[in-house]
Amino acid sequence: MSPTRGRSALPRIAARGTAMVAGAAVAVVTGLAAAPAVQASPPASEILRWAPCGDPAKPGAECAALSVPVDWAHPDGPRLDLAVARRKATDPGARVASMVFGPGGPGDSGVERVVSGIGRFSPEVRRRFDVVSFDPRGVGGSNPVTCSGDLLAQRPSPQLRSQADFDATMAYNRRLRADCRARTGPVFDHLDTAQTVRDLDALRAALGERKLTFHGSSYGTLLGAQYAETYPRRVRAMVLESVMDHSVATTRDFLRSEAATAQDSFEEFVKWCAGAQDCALHGRDVRAVWQGLLARAGRGELEDPAKPGTALSSPDLVNKIAFRKFYQADHAGLAAAIAGLDGSKPLPASPTSIAQLPSATPLFCSDWHLPVRDYEEYASLVAMMNTAAPDLPHLLPIQMTTACLGAPTANPQHRLDAHAAPPILVSSALHDPATGYPWAVSVARQLGRSGVLLTYEGHGHGSVTRGPCMEDAVNAYLTDLAVPPRGTSCPAVPRT
Repeated sequence: MSPTRGRSALPRIAARGTAMVAGAAVAVVTGLAAAPAVQASPPASEILRWAPCGDPAKPGAECAALSVPVDWAHPDGPRLDLAVARRKATDPGARVASMVFGPGGPGDSGVERVVSGIGRFSPEVRRRFDVVSFDPRGVGGSNPVTCSGDLLAQRPSPQLRSQADFDATMAYNRRLRADCRARTGPVFDHLDTAQTVRDLDALRAALGERKLTFHGSSYGTLLGAQYAETYPRRVRAMVLESVMDHSVATTRDFLRSEAATAQDSFEEFVKWCAGAQDCALHGRDVRAVWQGLLARAGRGELEDPAKPGTALSSPDLVNKIAFRKFYQADHAGLAAAIAGLDGSKPLPASPTSIAQLPSATPLFCSDWHLPVRDYEEYASLVAMMNTAAPDLPHLLPIQMTTACLGAPTANPQHRLDAHAAPPILVSSALHDPATGYPWAVSVARQLGRSGVLLTYEGHGHGSVTRGPCMEDAVNAYLTDLAVPPRGTSCPAVPRT
């Protein structure tokens, strides 16, 4: 999602029944004011008025708007419209229910996922369920967070080198929060997952479902888990895939776990290349080649393959080149990319640009309390991450933590309490680069007797369609509520 530059119009808060707000969320570095406890239950009378989404190149999807309160603690106050989309079950006679997909990110557009196609689900799921998703508040068509393009361009380097840098980042974050709040409107202070849980229940009611069938992926698992905690008896079935563990209490523990799972994916890549004749780096010291690229990127001498003539920064080499391939479990593609970069002609040393953060940083800041006291503590955290992930410096989680410095957190971390919920399927790859397998084990344990862990013995971010074993287990659970035996593990399918 690209940032919107220089947008100054104040997005309106939609009245009930008006058209959904359009526009793209922008890359922001911010956080949210603490909100009062959210107590209200969504009304069951909201009606979704479906119409074709309007993209003739991608027919079959229907769109609607769902009116919800800006702040569920004050349900009679201002409202906003959430953008919603669905694709109906391909076999209406065999339809089970609506299944709501919780998008990841944070900041992914669920509407875009549905409109573009829902290939992430098996044919059996698409046959038996209306697949529904939405843009979470502050994202896409749901009153997107909007900030000054000029101010965004002034973002300090995320790599802090002194207490002065730390203080400058804190001051910048305060200025940006104030700007984004003024341009976005009242919803800016109510973007956290606890509010979105109430939105999800309002969507369930508007769909006419007595109980919710839900599939959450990555950041969407936080929404699913907290829904099960808030409304355990309103859950029919729930799949949590590539799981966020919101019980990780401290900044150090959060960053250590993220660094460890990222390094695990790098180690798996090195091991694969040593044994794969078709690896573009086979027979070479993969780690030495990679460290050479990091050094060239640090000097501004590595050309960005997507932007000829411009330098690729070290953070972008790690987060955009390596991590994207880890997400896809595309080891062959990563080896080819590294070989191409290694053989490229060095650029004259030049400054590299500051990478943009994900488009919904304020949503992350509202859910994660990750305080850092001062530069000394920051430097200690960076050193710890570099020890845990020596091949992957500048990982995105430390940048996100820096982006949230000084931001209040409306929905801070806590252990789950959803023991009254029915069985919930927790799905994870053993080698997930972003949401590590230990997080899935932890969440399944927190769910107690409700948590059923399904393990994919392979790689990548996402697992439910990785081979017939995974698909069959998920299909049987969603359609027939047949829970796989505890401890079920599925073999890795051949990867590239």
